[in-house]
Amino acid sequence: MRSLFRSLLLGCAALAASGVAARAEDDLSAPFLKLTRAAAWRPVATIPLDFPTFHPQGLARVGDRFLLSSVDIQERPQSFGALRDGMDRSAGRGQGHVFEVDGQGHLLRDLKLGEGDIYHPGGMDFDGTFLWVPVAEYRPNSHSIIYRVDPRSMQAEEMFRVPDHVGGLVMDRASGTLHGVSWGSRRFYSWKLDAAGHPAGAAEPPRENPSFYVDYQDCHAAAAGRMLCGGLNVYRPAGQNGPALALGGLDLVDLARGTPLRQLPVELWTESGLPMTQNPFAAAPEGNGMRFWFAPEDDRTRIYVFDAVPR
Repeated sequence: MRSLFRSLLLGCAALAASGVAARAEDDLSAPFLKLTRAAAWRPVATIPLDFPTFHPQGLARVGDRFLLSSVDIQERPQSFGALRDGMDRSAGRGQGHVFEVDGQGHLLRDLKLGEGDIYHPGGMDFDGTFLWVPVAEYRPNSHSIIYRVDPRSMQAEEMFRVPDHVGGLVMDRASGTLHGVSWGSRRFYSWKLDAAGHPAGAAEPPRENPSFYVDYQDCHAAAAGRMLCGGLNVYRPAGQNGPALALGGLDLVDLARGTPLRQLPVELWTESGLPMTQNPFAAAPEGNGMRFWFAPEDDRTRIYVFDAVPR
């Protein structure tokens, strides 16, 4: 009996060390399902980042640190006016970054990612051990490199490449499957991974996203088989010159079907009019609700911390 108990303890320790063991903060699904449009959004803090952040794309929390992916756009892509070799615009030029930031907004380390025309990082996900980061060309229907980053050493490893623009990644640890969203989140991808983190076979055919309410900017594993995505869309009266409304929202998505289980508008804007879900976000359970970290601004970014409480 004692040896059996010791074996169980060792097994649990091995799972925890590998990053596979479930943690309470990983379950975003249950608290999110409690939130409705009537939820109270309570401001907690604002953290100014004290370095140039360029154009943030992904946000993750690792312990008491933030990891922020961003693209320094040095030359914007230019429209061709017609397709050229399947592309509607030039590649532009830039540099991808993953910034390590402390809780007070100070830059600790800067990891540069990408190569050549592939310089635009996307939304990223922390699986408890590694950070999964896509870096793509800054144009749709292009090419991407999928990286796995060790947040302790801030060393990156290329895992595989994709013949499309992958704008965000989510690791479903329960199934060992990496999920991706394309440019504008119009397509969903899935890759079953082997023990080393490489694709175990051919990728499944991409599926169309049936939801058009918001385009996802950043996504995170929410629970087994689910992801929580944040994004926005701009709405303007058809044929009119009236003011456009940029509306942000959060979707809880069933990964097996690619369909939303709950869609929640986030009626929060910065003083300049940016939706809080303009760029990346992070989330965790907090009390009876959830805590969110939003980073909507470019260049001089502030992380806005809110608690969402059901009522």
